Order: sequence, then structure tokens, then C-alpha cells
Amino acid sequence: MRIREPVAIAAAEVWLPTGISVAAEAVEAGRLRARQAADLGHESVPAAEEAPPDLAVAAALAAAKEANADPATFAVVAHAWMYYQGHDLWSPAHYVARKTGAVDALPVGVQQVCNGGAAAIELTVARLLADSPGRLGLVTTGDRFAGPGFDRWAADYGVAYGDAGTAVLLRTQPDPADRLLLRSIATVAAPELEEMHRGTDPFAPAARAHVDMRATKRAYLREHGSENFARTNENRIRAVTEAALRDAGFGPYEKNLRYAVLPRFGAKTLAESWLPVLHASVGAEPLDLGRTTGHLGAGDAAAGLAEVRELLAPGELALVFSAGAGFTWSCLVVQAV
Repeated sequence: MRIREPVAIAAAEVWLPTGISVAAEAVEAGRLRARQAADLGHESVPAAEEAPPDLAVAAALAAAKEANADPATFAVVAHAWMYYQGHDLWSPAHYVARKTGAVDALPVGVQQVCNGGAAAIELTVARLLADSPGRLGLVTTGDRFAGPGFDRWAADYGVAYGDAGTAVLLRTQPDPADRLLLRSIATVAAPELEEMHRGTDPFAPAARAHVDMRATKRAYLREHGSENFARTNENRIRAVTEAALRDAGFGPYEKNLRYAVLPRFGAKTLAESWLPVLHASVGAEPLDLGRTTGHLGAGDAAAGLAEVRELLAPGELALVFSAGAGFTWSCLVVQAV
């Protein structure tokens, strides 16, 4: 998506709980093999007692304070998540809006699994540019991967899941205090891969009590093999990188392009599926910020924005990646000011 008017990231925050889940304990309990723990590359990940929407609210309040912004003036509150938010038939986006004081905002829920945060940013930017010039838009995520329904260490291949809330404040008329501009967002999809998270099970009348993404992926791989996914993933990473840079008006070897912020997947997954593509496609230095957090569900892109802005000098650029089931890949181009 080309952004034809300046859009600032007025604030970006990651709210991590104080609790942790330790990989060695999962190995000792027999939930995770030692080899799998080594492939993931996380000693521990954050583990929350708080409900996921409350993690999002904490991040949002911190972002509002950072930007010296009044939530009552927000135009949009877009809340994204991957896993259960704590209630059935209920809107966590409205809860986040209420608890942050964004009483005049339009609350919108974005449920696009792991890529939800990036999708929420894209939708919020479009809304602000089309209908709310000069106002702020709040994007939040909140996920808690709690048992017994979700085993953060063993529910998936190549990914360990950490709990967090994130928040990004966007505005279409940048303030002199803003430190980061959003130059473009690109998103591509491969709907033919949706079966990887559906498997061969029949449609159920109610939510499952236990999440097992390994089982659905095994079913997909038995029927289709691994080559199609590997080829599609490589093509889509390359395509989303090229589109994001093109829409921002930059080339892949732009001299100010400093970092490519990776999604927060396991170390082996990044080494095999992401780093070779990026090394061949772009001159930016890959940046893995997820060793201490694990994958934050819908929050990877927002967390990447919050952390990379501390590393960029004025004028420098970064690519921030996100990807999730479906499959969908996003890339945000940001520039420090």
C-alpha cells in the first residue's frame, strides 16, 4: 500500500508480563524434546497471568502516555489477536477502547491470526487517510497462550509462543516529536495454504479444547509434501519485500536501509526459511529480536516497530516483517526522523 501522505508512528510499546515459561522445564516434563528446544533457540518466553485484552490495555496506556495523547480523541481502536481472549461472543476491541478511555473511537476487531497486528495497522492507516485526517488511530494486540488448551512450546513446529500486549499509535499529520514515519505497507497472501491449519478434520460445531497445529500440518504434508510450502514461502517473502520497497520509493540496496526485522519464529525456522531469501533479496541487516520473547501471536510487527526505532539513526530505514496462518505475509517500511 502506497502511503501518499505522511503517517507517523507517534508511539509503539510492548508490554511483557513478569512471569516466564522455561524451555528446560518443558523438556523435563516431556512436552518438548531437547533437540526441538535447541532448534527454537529460546531459553524462556514471557508467560502472563493477566487476560490478553488487559495486556493490550497496558500497552495502549503506555503508548498514550509516551505520545502525550488523549485517548478520547482517537478515531479508531483496532485490536488484533491470535488466541482466546477470555470470553465467548464478545468484542475485545470494545473492551480495549473502553478501558483506555477511547470513548469516541470506532473499535474494530481484526482476527487474522499471527498477521493480525500488521493487518490492523494497514486498515487503520487506510481509515485515517480516508476519513480522519489529523486524528490518531490506536492498534493493539494481546495474546496469552495458556494451558490446558495451548501448549506454548509444543503446539506448533518451529515456533514457541510468548505472551504480550502491544500498542502502536498512528497519526496522519506528524508532530515534530514523532521519531518514526511509516513509508509503506505491503501484504501478500497464499490462500491455497489455509489447509495447513485446518488439516483433514471435519468442521466442528464449537471451538476445540486443545490446539494442535502440528497435527493439521502433518495432515497437509502427508497429502502435499513440503516443497510447495517452501517454494511459496520463499516467493511470498521476496514479493512482499519488493512491493514494500517499491511502494516506499526505495530499492533493495538503498544506502540508508539498515535493518530487516524478522518475525519472532524459532532460530532454525528463520535460518532455513527466511534468512536465505532476505540475504539474496535485500541489503539490510537481518535483525532477530525474538530470542527472549518467542512469537507474540498477532504482536510481532508492533513489537518490531517498538524495538527497532531505538536502533535507527535519523534518515535510516528498516523493514519490519510479519507472517501468519492463511498464509499471509506483511512488510512495513519505516524511517527514523
